[in-house]
Amino acid sequence: MKKLVLFLTIMFMTMSYGQEIKQIPLINVNGEGKVKVAPDQVCISATVETKGNNAKDVKKQNDEKMDAVLKFIKKMNVPTTDFKTKQVALNPQYDYEKKKTSYNATQTVEIVLKDLNKYDELMEGLVQQGINRIDNVSFESSKLAQYQSEARKIAMKDAKVKAEEYVSVLGQKVGKAFTISDNSQVYHPRPMYAAMKTEMMDASGASNQTLAIGEIEITANVSVSFVLD
Repeated sequence: MKKLVLFLTIMFMTMSYGQEIKQIPLINVNGEGKVKVAPDQVCISATVETKGNNAKDVKKQNDEKMDAVLKFIKKMNVPTTDFKTKQVALNPQYDYEKKKTSYNATQTVEIVLKDLNKYDELMEGLVQQGINRIDNVSFESSKLAQYQSEARKIAMKDAKVKAEEYVSVLGQKVGKAFTISDNSQVYHPRPMYAAMKTEMMDASGASNQTLAIGEIEITANVSVSFVLD
């Protein structure tokens, strides 16, 4: 008797649970939105690297070079809030063949230059003052968040248009969005910096630009599930 009651209870619960599940007609589509803009600022990561056999002398030489670099950056009227020391290191390097220890000192400064007209002068000056390694040059937009928002809106519109095209032949309509997944990416063009110079003079004395800034492409990709009416 108890087994029969238990069986009927389980069967009733299963039937009730099955009645509660409703199949919702959905269409799943992907949408893409792209916004291309000209950069209005550049982020530069540059390093002074010094090597030698005496740790104290290596550090002193490296500090002197970086001090000259920072003074030059200030001379270029770059606000103090737009540049900072990113990394400082002094590491021993042991040569097992010669059985000698040498030292490598590095200091990295990160600069955000908001006046692109000063780019060539700044880069050449950095090298002249002691920078011997350009780690990264990234052209960016100060209005990135605004353009990301625009790209997302375009991506959502693209998804809805696709969904409407698919279901129009079935005589159905696209209803509310059921689920939305977003994955946005930003592309920063990184130019080649040949021989640490940004321009060269030809035989006629004219300036030939060797750097193409390009455009920033902000892309938004969304996956949307729409309810079908």
